[in-house]
Amino acid sequence: MELVSIKSMPKEYKLLILKEFGYGISGDYVIDNDGKRVKDRYVGVDVNVSNMLIFPGSTIILDNNPLSIAAYLDEYEGKDL
Repeated sequence: MELVSIKSMPKEYKLLILKEFGYGISGDYVIDNDGKRVKDRYVGVDVNVSNMLIFPGSTIILDNNPLSIAAYLDEYEGKDL
């Protein structure tokens, strides 16, 4: 799996990616199609656009922190998304 960092990507490009997945941006945060802030499913923090993480082959938006990454890999390792 090749990983490509989106950390330094301009916010406008991040918005285009998020729109493809049915998400958007409000201020500095990722929002769902109901306009609610997306929370990291593992640590419960609102996902900031500048620190968001999307694994290849996934539409799960996470906060880029070690605990979320480890929890995601533990849950989905070897599974098709």
